Amino acid sequence: MTDETFYVELSLQLPRDRLSVPLIRHLVGQAMGEVGVVEQDIADVGLAVTEAAANVIDHAGTTDAYRVTLTLSFDLAELRVVDVGRGFDYQSLALDDDTDANGERGRGLKLMHALVDQATFESNPEQGTIVRLAKRLQFDQSVPASRLMRSSPAPAGCSPAGRRSATT
Repeated sequence: MTDETFYVELSLQLPRDRLSVPLIRHLVGQAMGEVGVVEQDIADVGLAVTEAAANVIDHAGTTDAYRVTLTLSFDLAELRVVDVGRGFDYQSLALDDDTDANGERGRGLKLMHALVDQATFESNPEQGTIVRLAKRLQFDQSVPASRLMRSSPAPAGCSPAGRRSATT
């Protein structure tokens, strides 16, 4: 066994177009499925990245593209969705139980928080937004590639431990 860490990283720069949303959900799901992540975790991460990408499409302004990066380690999926749009004030969007479920603002953020173990938002006016999502994973041991994910620890910097959400 070597000292090298095994992980899967998928990074895409996508056009700010509605057609990119199902594409990124499909690619993230396929990558996770290939290494044996259980269906429920795939569904949760897929819906969370769909919400994050849809927010870029709906709210990023005139940005031509955005970037989505998925990193899978032995027990963790980390997603980064980055745009260079106008940014938003996530603290102004209530994430408590009083949020109107039928309202147009804040639902996607609340859903992302519910689907993953950690969601953080870094946004600056006219500089854009970075959405970071992290979810602990379970693997289907009958999938051969899941053995690869079990064989080594997460790469340095791939654990959400110690990071705190700006919205929780």
